Amino acid sequence: MKLPLAIATLAILVVIGTGMYVSDFTTYLGDDPTACNNCHVMDAAYEGWFHAPHKQWATCNDCHTPSDPIPKYLTKARSGFSHVSAFTLGDIPDAIRASDNTKQIVQQNCIRCHAETVSDLAIGQPTNTERYCTECHRDVAHGERGVSILPYKDTTGR
Repeated sequence: MKLPLAIATLAILVVIGTGMYVSDFTTYLGDDPTACNNCHVMDAAYEGWFHAPHKQWATCNDCHTPSDPIPKYLTKARSGFSHVSAFTLGDIPDAIRASDNTKQIVQQNCIRCHAETVSDLAIGQPTNTERYCTECHRDVAHGERGVSILPYKDTTGR
């Protein structure tokens, strides 16, 4: 009884290990934006970021994941599982839209990075506003939409 269980466990570990090796799994643990652009559906988002003003200061993870390490990697794991599932099952959306959770994370990161500006603007404003920074500043992080027909891939490593 123990031998079949050990063989099954070993087989599962080999399959998982091979998948992690083939997919260059460790690339996704870092902050290199080219890792986000490994999927063709991210071409437009990557291209927009590459030509937008925020490229000088922020990578994908600076905006799209929490800044604290544990929540950051939990978010990356959740997103990674979602992305792998979508590609495996062929459920890839034509247009990628941020989930409510992602919108909250992006909002918190906008406020964290621009705390002084936000506090200056907030003087005299209602504190319970439900607007996201990206409602007015939509083109800041990813640039204007529809500017380029062909995606540009940065091969310099950053």
